[in-house]
Amino acid sequence: MNGDGSAAQGGPEKHQFQAEVAELLNLMIHSVYSETDVFLRELVSNASDACDKVRYEAIARPELLSGDERLAIRIKPDAAAKTLTIADNGIGMDRQELIDNLGTLARSGTKAFLKGLKDAKDGLGLIGQFGVGFYAAFMVADRIEVTSRRAGSAEAWTWTSVGGAGFEVSPATAEQAARVSRGTEIVLHLKEDSVRYLQPYELERIVRTYSDHVLFPIELIDDKGEARQVNAASALWQRPKSGVKPEDYTQAYRSIAMAFDEPALTLHYKVEGRQSYAVLLFVPSTPPFDLTDPARKGRVKLYVRRVYITDDAELLPAYLRFVRGVVDSEDLPLNLSREMLQNNPQVRQIRSGLVGRVLSELESTAAKDAEAFGKIWETFGPILKEGLYEDGERRAQLLGLARFASTAGDKPRSIKEYVADLKPNQTEIYYLVGDSLDRLKSNPKLEAAKARGVEVLLLTDPVDAFWTTLPQEFEGKPLKSLSQGEVDFGLIPLVDEEKAKDVAADAVEDDAAVLDAAKQVLGDKVADVKASTRLTDSASCLVASAQGRDRELERLLERQNRGSGARPILELNMKHAMVKALGAAKKEDRTQDVDDLANLLLDEACILDGEIPSDPAAFARRLNDYVVRALRGTATV
Repeated sequence: MNGDGSAAQGGPEKHQFQAEVAELLNLMIHSVYSETDVFLRELVSNASDACDKVRYEAIARPELLSGDERLAIRIKPDAAAKTLTIADNGIGMDRQELIDNLGTLARSGTKAFLKGLKDAKDGLGLIGQFGVGFYAAFMVADRIEVTSRRAGSAEAWTWTSVGGAGFEVSPATAEQAARVSRGTEIVLHLKEDSVRYLQPYELERIVRTYSDHVLFPIELIDDKGEARQVNAASALWQRPKSGVKPEDYTQAYRSIAMAFDEPALTLHYKVEGRQSYAVLLFVPSTPPFDLTDPARKGRVKLYVRRVYITDDAELLPAYLRFVRGVVDSEDLPLNLSREMLQNNPQVRQIRSGLVGRVLSELESTAAKDAEAFGKIWETFGPILKEGLYEDGERRAQLLGLARFASTAGDKPRSIKEYVADLKPNQTEIYYLVGDSLDRLKSNPKLEAAKARGVEVLLLTDPVDAFWTTLPQEFEGKPLKSLSQGEVDFGLIPLVDEEKAKDVAADAVEDDAAVLDAAKQVLGDKVADVKASTRLTDSASCLVASAQGRDRELERLLERQNRGSGARPILELNMKHAMVKALGAAKKEDRTQDVDDLANLLLDEACILDGEIPSDPAAFARRLNDYVVRALRGTATV
């Protein structure tokens, strides 16, 4: 090996796999899956992508296809040699691309994927979702040789591996180079338990099941060297809906989305007029593995007159990135650059039309089949809710689609159902944001609402802390947080009228003195101390000011060192025995009890809010001391 990483003349270059690839290969080689057919689907899909790419590049450089214009994928079994060859005349790879593409998993979330693959019962599903299909070939082969020539290049290279820790790259032999004038040839040396993949009928079955809708001919080569096309090679999205069977859609979805599940929703339609384009979109039934990729990229493929352009056209916004499928335009230019994709008015119109149609279809599903929509929302609701923050134009529509946990029961509720059940004199839609449904259900800020039978939406997805910062309303009713600003339930009658008569009698004699005493003790630990209208049973709670961030958002940002440092407001239940004890201690000038009680009320509010007291040791010491003094009769309880 030379110092620059290239091989010495005549010898193969030896390389180590990236650590994650080595781990993945170990899983592939030593795991036994019941359905290993996936390897062929993945290799055919890669070959199709390569043909798409060379056809696209040939728009600007027609010479790339010169003399070999017919793009195809060829599968050749050799029973005598126990090898299976999958070849294409697509874009091909040069030496460095072979090293980069076949030696590295250059994707975010790789470690999470590997863990999921180890833990999952259906490893195949994860392979398909994550798109590491080339390595699936090691499930059936103990040696793989990849010979490739980049379109327009005079050099062909061969990549060879038996799995394990590494691979070799070397110039192709004269025989290999003669077979691959452009594109890629993959030769699998099959394991003994995989020789069934040398049977032509078995190969044809797999192609028809998984790859029938690949747009390029897939040819099966027999032992006489004769080729027979075994796929339909037609664009399903261009066919009329009346001629497509449900199983055709499922097969197309699995091929286009590289998935194994069933589509939860299918949209197939054509737009004609000023613009003409065909659409075939799918909502998966299980989340794609790259759903939480920080890049938040969509994966809808853009075609122009059946020529693949890109899957990076951002035809749908990030909050619809779980949607998979194809858009095929009749009007766009074939030589679309990335800049043109961003600024082309026709593309913008297509984007707008697609978003409107997807959301309308979701609305229709919610109205016609609540159970089916419920499953979609359960799977993708947190992603859809990102649109409440990002898409002001469609915020009302998305809010109508949303389903929320609430205090009204265990079943998710729509905002429309909430508004239909408003209490007399209720003018706002109340919600509470937190990180746990159980914790929210026991949050003391719900007490006044419960006492009046007022429903509260319980929001537990991280995105909820963000979209609720924007002004939101539904049918003229604004959304109001129970942990921010003033809350007034005074005009809403209590469920228990007898309890209402006792409110005045239970109050502390001098609210102002008690609140002032607590504030003096706590100092700059809090922004203020106020009498609470939220509490009926608990002694205290923490809230944010009307101008500040909601408590949950502040906590999320603090974890990323982006908090504002805003101090919370401590609210006290002036009818609670502990607050009354504070009032009595203040009146009797028992300084130690005032100090302990004020700090205990703050620490208790922190704990009920899901936080740790700022000084846990001081909290424990203060609590213990106060309890001991109470038992001795030297403190008022």
